[in-house]
Amino acid sequence: MSMSAPSPEHPVLHILAITQGQWGERIFDNISQYCPPAWEVRRWAAPRALPQIIDDPDDYLPAGLPPADLVLALGDTPGVASLLPDLVRRCGARAVIAPIDRNESLPPGLAAQLRGWLAELGVAVVFPKPFCSLTERTYNQPPITVAYDDPLIRAFARVFGRPRFAISLDADRRLDRIVVERDSACGCARHVAAGLAGCPVGEAQHRAGMLHHHYPCLASMNQDPQYHDTLMHVSGHILRDAVTAEIQEHLEVVYFRPPGLVEP
Repeated sequence: MSMSAPSPEHPVLHILAITQGQWGERIFDNISQYCPPAWEVRRWAAPRALPQIIDDPDDYLPAGLPPADLVLALGDTPGVASLLPDLVRRCGARAVIAPIDRNESLPPGLAAQLRGWLAELGVAVVFPKPFCSLTERTYNQPPITVAYDDPLIRAFARVFGRPRFAISLDADRRLDRIVVERDSACGCARHVAAGLAGCPVGEAQHRAGMLHHHYPCLASMNQDPQYHDTLMHVSGHILRDAVTAEIQEHLEVVYFRPPGLVEP
């Protein structure tokens, strides 16, 4: 990837993405294509089959890894999380983003262990659940929102994480100019923005939800015990809320009055 002069908003950032299947590969492809020019994004494809308990990481890690500031742990199985302490030692990373779009890939107990292992190495880590809940200061949705403070993760979250749009309407109250100010890491926000062009403002929320679902979002459809909802639905709410925030003032409020009620 060609490099250009960094800016205060987008400093040089060397990212190593660890992928294991379609979910991680799509995130890597989107970030590689749309990241700031000063970033360098590289990938290591982990073995598809990894044991949950790894006795010797040398059996699975390559002899050499590119140096990195930030690691994106995009594994499909818990084995990738088990490799992360040795992996960050080899690449020199100082921060890790380990998103949870499926609890099967990173169960809560393993996430807690990983936090402890990386803390011993002085490495910051966040576990956004789902990935599109990540902002520059927090991750997750209420009631499980978590605050963090790390400059490397913050630099990433300025560009990829919780979707943020700038939307304007034309004279016919249709969505005219839709700017993606922060894309989902998987590219869903960019896809939704393209699909909303020309949409009547009153239909935008519903269409945004349908576009998100048919992207398709690869978050889990299993019930999450903390949200009491599926992570796909949580992700969909995040996307629709981002669209609603931009068009709220243009939406017509319809009031229903019970029959026979007289205006005072």
